[in-house]
Amino acid sequence: MARKKKIVEFEITDTIFPNKSIGRYEDKTIICKGGIKGQKVRVVLGRKKNDYIEGKILEVLEKSPTETEIGCPHHLACGGCTYQSLTYDRELKLKESQILSLFEREGIEKFNYLGIEKSPNIEGYRNKMEYTFGDEEKDGPLSLGLHRKGRFYEVVEVTQCNIVDRDFTIILKEVLNYFKEKKIPHYNKRNHIGVLRHLVVRKALTTGEIIINLVTSSQGEIDTDEFKNRLINCKEIKGNIVGIFYTKNDSLSDAIKVDELNLIYGRGYVIEEILGLKFKISPFSFFQTNTFGAETLYSIVRDFVGNEKNNIVYDLYSGTGTIAQILSPFCEKVIGIEIVEEAVENARENAKLNGLDNVEFIAGDVLKEVNNLKETPDLIIIDPPRDGIHPKAINKIIDFNPKNLVYVSCNPITLVRDLKVFIERGYKIEKVKCMDMFPRTVHVECVVLMSRVEN
Repeated sequence: MARKKKIVEFEITDTIFPNKSIGRYEDKTIICKGGIKGQKVRVVLGRKKNDYIEGKILEVLEKSPTETEIGCPHHLACGGCTYQSLTYDRELKLKESQILSLFEREGIEKFNYLGIEKSPNIEGYRNKMEYTFGDEEKDGPLSLGLHRKGRFYEVVEVTQCNIVDRDFTIILKEVLNYFKEKKIPHYNKRNHIGVLRHLVVRKALTTGEIIINLVTSSQGEIDTDEFKNRLINCKEIKGNIVGIFYTKNDSLSDAIKVDELNLIYGRGYVIEEILGLKFKISPFSFFQTNTFGAETLYSIVRDFVGNEKNNIVYDLYSGTGTIAQILSPFCEKVIGIEIVEEAVENARENAKLNGLDNVEFIAGDVLKEVNNLKETPDLIIIDPPRDGIHPKAINKIIDFNPKNLVYVSCNPITLVRDLKVFIERGYKIEKVKCMDMFPRTVHVECVVLMSRVEN
């Protein structure tokens, strides 16, 4: 017979990055996902680690004294946000303290800390959303929204979500109502039977252009003409729908994968503008989800690079080449490396769109492609995925021995891990600045300037 798990109650005494809370029960340290300092919570205890016990928050019994905001009406049920109940200033201070604790814990010190930059927009800042079809409770009516907090199967209709532009909500409602009328079932992730899977919406916030991607299984047919007409004839939408896609995906995974991609209306991209440059963004392009925050983030990078002329710049993990193109006026040549081929194609196309002829993009893994780079860089920009720099790649990067490096990180945990290697190999941390790209969530971007220590 399985042993019954113990349920306890305690007050959260501290939080650590990313989104973990700490409490004490009978002289034991409990660490849970989620939670805010000062909350009294009911927790089910899990596995015992070396010096703590894992826990899962079942219920918040009492709010924290710091929770003074009403926030989004969905925040108790929806898993999309964490800090809707805090003032924005308190959220920023919390994030800042958590990041600095990571640096302190790893012994990284004596650098110029420049604070945390606010997002230019707190509400309506996201330019992309991936919604999931499902039900709010087992065998309930069709729903469309975000995953319920801590659940894999249930979704929450986020019709009053405050981190997206109003057009996202209008499109969500229109699509949901359409498929309710048609009585087309959602794809059931338990038994893998059904049709409707995801709805992805992108809106370029500087131009108002919108692309929509409906994702289904191949177990049923959609009247694509009727579907696209329903959307393009919706008078409530303020932006301009420039493209609609219909994707078939029969993968058992909940991730959006493409078995068949069809453009059923318009063109296959939106155009977004960042710091005077134009960028074509297709359905599966990586692009920062906070448009105006991205302008601030890339301005920080540009400031860290400074006005000194750099002849050769390497932009590693270059994505769609945004940073490379922003820096191109300040250098003789920029070479970007990115593993996602579609992103590289977008980067090359965007460079042509912006009339830039001193940027070059290579499709491939940084770990392998750096072996083929022959020119000596004056500056290296590193903007890796959440896992950070591959352990074998980091020493290859340092072997180029550039005068300066700028590390842009979306995961401070892997950032401080990698920074220790740079320090051991003779680099000094000069400046650190945080950028809140994702208000109301636990995520924070960090920009770090490093310089070579001269003997």
